Amino acid sequence: MADRCALVVGASRGLGLVLANELVRRGWRVIATVRQERGELRAGERMSIESLEMNDVGEVGALRERLAGCSLDLLFVNAAIDRGDLPIDQVPTDMFTEVMVTNALGPLRVLEALRDLVVPGGTVAVMSSEQGSVSLNTEGGYELYKASKAALNQLMRSYATRHAGDGHTKLLIDPGHNRTRLGGPDAPLEPEESMTAVVDVLEKQAGSPGLRFLDRHGETVPW
Repeated sequence: MADRCALVVGASRGLGLVLANELVRRGWRVIATVRQERGELRAGERMSIESLEMNDVGEVGALRERLAGCSLDLLFVNAAIDRGDLPIDQVPTDMFTEVMVTNALGPLRVLEALRDLVVPGGTVAVMSSEQGSVSLNTEGGYELYKASKAALNQLMRSYATRHAGDGHTKLLIDPGHNRTRLGGPDAPLEPEESMTAVVDVLEKQAGSPGLRFLDRHGETVPW
């Protein structure tokens, strides 16, 4: 237990930063990736930092080469952008592509490239959102962001089907609406509290194969 290792993709700020620090606090060894600026992330005895532009296939491949020989108990991809509250007919094509690539395609590319580093019985997880639930989409607004998270969930379902026999725990995590750059200053939740709960869920679910879409309390989020 003391030598558990996690790779957290997207940890320079926000939820990824808090998640990485919470894992270290619990005794995990953490490899955390950042794009350019490290923000508040600090390397230490149990924290190492790697550079990664997740949407660059070449950089993902280079990271895989650098991590050759690593054994991961947890691979967690945290990535999301939001480009505002526009009706879908007003969303420019380049904006649609940017959000879909970052929020849906990119995370799955990372999982496919790095999944073989995850040990038998290990966990593969992605930061999703209740906003990606089709059945819960009963209020207007943020159509592109919702669509991107629904696409992420669907792609993760396909990933889980394709790799059903690998024994990995597969999780889509809804952390709730947090006060981050993405969530805004008026969000009701503090990232430190949410990520403490999320790590509780990750640790509790470890070793349970199959795909689950869970909130920070470990409750199932409807698809």
